[in-house]
Amino acid sequence: MPATPTGRTTDDARTGTAAGPVPCRVVVCRDCCCGSPKVTGVDHAAQTARLRAQVPVRVSACLDVCDQANVIVVQPSAEGRAAGARPVWLGLVNDPDATEDIAAWAHAGGPGVAPRPDILDLYALTPPRRRTAL
Repeated sequence: MPATPTGRTTDDARTGTAAGPVPCRVVVCRDCCCGSPKVTGVDHAAQTARLRAQVPVRVSACLDVCDQANVIVVQPSAEGRAAGARPVWLGLVNDPDATEDIAAWAHAGGPGVAPRPDILDLYALTPPRRRTAL
């Protein structure tokens, strides 16, 4: 296994082991609309498992974009953030092929590290702004 300039193997960098950097992470919304029977024809457990097979996944309560269910947020790694990347919000991820594209991109490094597949532009959305109390 080749070593990086820091002496870590490239396998450590990809997997985010204790010896390596934290990889790209994925957040899946699984609350009132996303991940529920309201979104028909989607095996939500299989979608989460497929993503989890490639990168760390966090399951979240409602992300407030119910009209875009199923919502997935790809968070950049430390390397991606250092390159200026921000989280990428994706909505209407109801197709297994889209899940595969997200899993492959995240595994390759995600935002700021690997180029986003053009097809994922169709799923990109602007995250909601949190309302503040007056």
